[in-house]
Amino acid sequence: MKVVALVSGGKDSCFVMMKCIQYGHQIVALANLLPVDDSVDELDSYMYQTVGHQIIVSYAECMNVPLFRRRIRGSSRHQKLSYQMTPDDEVEDMFVLLNEVKRQIPSITAVSSGAIASDYQRLRVESICSRLGLVSLAFLWKQDQTLLLQEMIANGIKAILVKVAAIGLDPSKHLGKDLAFMEPHLLKLKELYGSNVCGEGGEYETLTLDCPLFTNARIVLDEFEVKLHSPDSIAPVGVLHPTIFHLEKKGSADSNSVEEEEPGLVFEVQGDGPNTPEPTCLLDNGIVDVVEHTRNRVNLSKTGKENTFSICCWLEDSSTGVKEDLETVLKEIETQILKHGLNWQNVLYIHLYISDMNEFAVANETYVKFITQEKCPFGVPSRSTIELPLVEAGFGKAYVEVLIANDHRKRVLHVQSISSWAPSCIGPYSQATLHKGVLHMAGQLGLDPPTMNLRNEGAIAELNQALTNSEAIAESFRCSISSSAVLFVVFCSARTQQSERNQLHEKFVSFLDLAKSSQRVSNVLDPIFLYILVPDLPKRALVEVKPVLYVEEDTETDDETRKEELGEGDYSYWGYKPDKWHQDCVQTRIIDGKMCLTVLSISAEVMRKLHEPSGDEEQQLKRVSRFCVYLLDKTLSENSFSWQDTTSLRIHFSTSLGVSLKRLSDMFETAFEGLNEMSHGVTFNGLKESVFNLVPVLGAGNSSSSLDNVITCELFSLRS
Repeated sequence: MKVVALVSGGKDSCFVMMKCIQYGHQIVALANLLPVDDSVDELDSYMYQTVGHQIIVSYAECMNVPLFRRRIRGSSRHQKLSYQMTPDDEVEDMFVLLNEVKRQIPSITAVSSGAIASDYQRLRVESICSRLGLVSLAFLWKQDQTLLLQEMIANGIKAILVKVAAIGLDPSKHLGKDLAFMEPHLLKLKELYGSNVCGEGGEYETLTLDCPLFTNARIVLDEFEVKLHSPDSIAPVGVLHPTIFHLEKKGSADSNSVEEEEPGLVFEVQGDGPNTPEPTCLLDNGIVDVVEHTRNRVNLSKTGKENTFSICCWLEDSSTGVKEDLETVLKEIETQILKHGLNWQNVLYIHLYISDMNEFAVANETYVKFITQEKCPFGVPSRSTIELPLVEAGFGKAYVEVLIANDHRKRVLHVQSISSWAPSCIGPYSQATLHKGVLHMAGQLGLDPPTMNLRNEGAIAELNQALTNSEAIAESFRCSISSSAVLFVVFCSARTQQSERNQLHEKFVSFLDLAKSSQRVSNVLDPIFLYILVPDLPKRALVEVKPVLYVEEDTETDDETRKEELGEGDYSYWGYKPDKWHQDCVQTRIIDGKMCLTVLSISAEVMRKLHEPSGDEEQQLKRVSRFCVYLLDKTLSENSFSWQDTTSLRIHFSTSLGVSLKRLSDMFETAFEGLNEMSHGVTFNGLKESVFNLVPVLGAGNSSSSLDNVITCELFSLRS
C-alpha cells in the first residue's frame, strides 16, 4: 500500500515507517501537526508530541518525500476513550491534514503511526482513518518495549531525548543525550521504578536526527536550550528547545551542508475542520420492500433469560440472493431488538452464517449498513462468519444469531490498525467482548497479523497461528486461553485434508500444554472442545477457532460451588431413566456456580441405542429430540440452573440426517412443549418463540478426527 506517515519526530513514528517498508509498503508522504506559535515547544495535548517541531521541516529533504504540515487549532475537547467527531477538537486537525494529503495524492490508502500502548491515540487515528477510508498501520502496537527499544537502536534509529518527566531522569543531564547511550539507564529505571523503557508512560520523548530512511541527509543539532517546566526534586520536567541545526548530506565525500530544504516538498495545510458530525448512512426504502416481500418466510427464536439472551432469525427456502436475505434477517432482528427497548449497542456477539463464502464481500457490505460504530458507542459486537449448507438444509441464504445484554457493562476490544500484535478488525466488528465475566472472542483465523495473509503451510500451521492470535487477545484482558477457556469451537473447512484434520486436536492440546507450562496459574479451567465441519471459511481458511473464556470479575454474586448445587431429583419422564451411558453423551462445565456450559453429542451409535424395533423413522427422530431435551433439562436441574438462565442453545445437525428443516424443528418444538406442559408452564414462563436455533453442518464431534455426530447441542446458561 502507499502510505502517508504521521511523524512527530519521535523514534516511534520513524521506526514504524521502517516497519512499513519491511512489510512491502511504500512511504509516499509525511504528515505533521505543530503549534500555531513556532516559539512554543509543547502544547497541552493528549494526542500530539510537538517538542522539536522546529526541526521536522527538514524531514522532507532528508527523505526526499513531500511533507504536509498543519498548525493545531483545536484542543482536547472529547476526552473519553472512544472518539466521536467533535468540532474544534485537536483530532479534527488531523482529519483536515490527512484529508488534504489524500486529495493531493489519491493513490494513498494507508496511514502509519507509532502507537505502542496508548489506546487513546490509536483509537483516534483509527477513527480518522475510518472516516477517510484509509487503513491504519501500527506495527509497533503491543510490542515488548524492552525488545522494541533494542530493535530500534540496532536498526539505526539515531534519536536524542528532547523531554524528560520521570523519576531518575534529569533535564540538565539527559536532554540531548543519544538513545543508545541512554538505553542502559532506561533499563535500570524500569527495574527500579517500573518505568516504560520506550517512554509510553510519558517518561521521555525523543527526536530522530538520523535513520536508514534519511537517504539524502542527516540532521545535526548545533545548539539548544534546556527549558525547565517543573523543578520538582523527584521528577523534574524539562524540554529541549533547538536553536541552531543544519543538514549534512549523505553519499558525498565532502558532506556538504544543506542550506535549505528542497523547494516544493513542504506544504502548509489550511482550512477549517468540520463543524457538525458527519451523517451516517441510512437504509434505503428498497430494504423495507425486500423485508415486506419475504416476511412470510421469516423464522425467529429467542432464549428465556431476561438480561442476556439470544435472538436468531432465518428464512425458509430462498428465491433471492445473499444480499436480499441478509437485509431481511437483519431488519427483522433490528425490529425485535427495538421491541425490547434496546438497540444495536446492546449486542455483544453476532454469528453470521451465509450459504456461499464467495458472497462474503456482498454480505459484509449489507452488514455494515445495519451495524456501525456510530450506533454502538460502547463498542461494536464481536463476530464469527461461517459458510453453512443452508440451502441444502432448506434455509435461506443468510442466517444471523445475536447475543444481547440489557445493560452497557460490556468491555470491547476493537483494534482496527494492522500491527504485529493480532489480526486487525477493520470495520464494525471487534476482536473480543467481555460481559459479566464471559469473554466472547471473535472467530480467529490463522492470519499473520502484519501482513493479514493466511499461513500457507496447511491446517496445522493455521491452527497454531489462530491460537497465537487468540492468546494475544486474551492477554489484553489479563488472562490466557490455556487457563481461562471454557469452550473452544473449532470450525474445520471441508477442504482440509483428512490426514491433517486427524492431527488438529493433538496439536491443539500440545499448544495449550506448552502455554500452561510457561505460566504460574493455580486455577486452570478444563475446556470443552467442539469441532464442526463446514463447507468453507473466510479467506478460504482451513480452520477458524472461536474461544469462550471465563474472566473473574469483582462482583457481588455469591460464589456457589457445584457440590452444593447437586441434587438428586426424579428424571424418569418420557420413559427415560438415568443410565451410565447417558453421561457419555454429555460434557458439562460449571464455573463458580455462575456459568453452566453443556455440549450434548448424539452419534449414530447413540441413535442405535435409542432405536425401537417397532418405530419408524419419524418415531425414531422424535425419540432422539426428546432424549436431547431430557438430558439438557436433567443437566440444568442437577446443577441448580433453569431454562430461564439460558442465553443460547444451538442444535447443530448434520445434513447427512436427511430430514427437512421443518420436520426437525417441529420435533424439537414438540419436545420442548412437552417439557413445558409437565412443569405446568413454569419451565418457559410464557415464551412464544422457540428457545433453540437449528444450525445445519456437515459434521461435528468432540475430536477433529471423528466428526460423526448426527446432532450436537451447545447450551450456555448464565446465572445473574
